[in-house]
Amino acid sequence: MLEFSLWFIVFYVWHVLGVTVGYHRLLAHRSFRCPKIIEYFFVLGGYLAFESSPIWWATLHRAHHRYTDSEKDPHSPRFGNARAYMGWIFGAKYPDYLDPKLQAPDLINDPFYRLLERNNNWHTSHLTNTFIGFGARLIVWMLFGWKIALASVLAGLLVQQVPFLVNVVCHKPKLGYRNFRGGDDSVNVWWLVFITMGDNWHNNHHAYPGCARAGFKWYELDISYLTVKTLNLLGLATHLNERYSMEAVAVPVEEVAPLA
Repeated sequence: MLEFSLWFIVFYVWHVLGVTVGYHRLLAHRSFRCPKIIEYFFVLGGYLAFESSPIWWATLHRAHHRYTDSEKDPHSPRFGNARAYMGWIFGAKYPDYLDPKLQAPDLINDPFYRLLERNNNWHTSHLTNTFIGFGARLIVWMLFGWKIALASVLAGLLVQQVPFLVNVVCHKPKLGYRNFRGGDDSVNVWWLVFITMGDNWHNNHHAYPGCARAGFKWYELDISYLTVKTLNLLGLATHLNERYSMEAVAVPVEEVAPLA
């Protein structure tokens, strides 16, 4: 049991950082740069957490910031919790305003990401991810035994739920607090900190989406940012965007009027 638990923790950390560092802060927001081997290490962690095509993920996340909590937002809870949680992933193709050529031109030039994208067909992309995700665990089973394989797949399936959870919980004004005024519903939800490794400081992130850091106050622990900062100190990450300001726009949550 101890061996299984330790492997589960190792895989959970890799998979969740694959999402928060690899898919989110690196691919979707380009908040830092790194060698391809480092990029692929984190992106693979996200991909094996069943996050589907990196191009698809980054395209829809960029659209989420461009159209936050409007009808064009792929997963705003304003239009239903079921859609915000998982319903948004079941479309067959991109709407015209979500064309990856417009939303993610930097990613479609990567042949590896284009291969995983499967010709812009969402269903095929998701099925490919499912096949590779479970297939990789079968290989792990054959090489290292069922305990390690089971720890890996369970950690991956759990981490798959992390962005879904953020999409809903961190856009419910009554469940968190705001440091910044804005026209969207984003809030910081403290109790998600270890589950999301820092992506729970969602109001901060919406105020400064291009910043590699999401936790701005001393008590807002951001493990994903600390990971990127460590890479930076080791010379493995450059052009780190750490710019933000708490001045003027920072307000207590009780002073912010509830949003519709």
